[in-house]
Amino acid sequence: MSNIVVILGPNNAGSETRMKEVGEAADKVGGIDLRFVDSEQDFDTIAEQCQGAVVILPAGHNSGLVPLAEKLPTLKLIQTFSAGTDYIDKASLAEMGIDVANNGGANAVAVAEHAIGLMFSTNRKLDVQIQSVKDGTWMAGVEGDRMEFHTLVGKRIGIVGLGRIGSRVAKRLAGWECEIVFHDVVEHDDDYIAATGAKKVSFDELVSTSDIITLHVPHDRITEHMMSTREFEMMKPTAILINTCRGPVVDETALIRALEGKEIFAAGLDVTEIEPIEADNPLPNMPNVVVTPHLATRAIESEWNAAQFTMENAGRVVRGEGPDWIVKPV
Repeated sequence: MSNIVVILGPNNAGSETRMKEVGEAADKVGGIDLRFVDSEQDFDTIAEQCQGAVVILPAGHNSGLVPLAEKLPTLKLIQTFSAGTDYIDKASLAEMGIDVANNGGANAVAVAEHAIGLMFSTNRKLDVQIQSVKDGTWMAGVEGDRMEFHTLVGKRIGIVGLGRIGSRVAKRLAGWECEIVFHDVVEHDDDYIAATGAKKVSFDELVSTSDIITLHVPHDRITEHMMSTREFEMMKPTAILINTCRGPVVDETALIRALEGKEIFAAGLDVTEIEPIEADNPLPNMPNVVVTPHLATRAIESEWNAAQFTMENAGRVVRGEGPDWIVKPV
């Protein structure tokens, strides 16, 4: 079997750094011929330069993976650096016998911490406070009465999806005197749940009783717009929505309507339905919304973890073994 592993991405300032990090991880694994192919070349050139590859690692959201895979008879695995694989046509690749795997939770800690950071910011209006100081208005620039500023003590935190990220959110908040509940379509064993300190409840109970709802699910046909008009009407008017997974999991039109109508108190978002966010989208300018630019994963530890995991998984395929963390089409 071939040992060629290809990173497919744009040849920009970050590509040299990524190749260095991944190259060091590949050296640790051993037996991998790591190559970089510029994704901004024409299709025929890309296909030619990828010949012999058994693993391709797309650096960025590359939508042309299926036609490329059709040109590569040796290809066994599409391995992402990220947790999300929603941009990949997994069903078509599966028909060709090609697996898709994500990063195995390499960025789980960073995203969990970011989600909690958004909880802080929306509860205490930290973004508004910081901007007020920068604008030179000091306290005068921070609007809202005391009833709009809250600690996390005693709050019910509802986690949708108790996987690698959601479980870490639960473990970190457990010591902060919060009540942690969760809902997940995936069945977890009793020991796993007990370690998180979270209590399982129905989705409707979680939505209607939580002070903060934080979303940690993949984007697929089942989770598309799982938070929409019905759910926002069920939420407490003092509740906060946090989304650090994928934008389309939330019906953005319904969210804007709920925020404007004060059906819910606030939202903290690292993702939006269209990215980069459109100039006429009202969310960034709403006083009860914090939006960050889909950078919850950005931490050097996440990069190191992703490099090591992807190369370990690539090594398994090169050796003729099955890869870990395969994402099945839904």
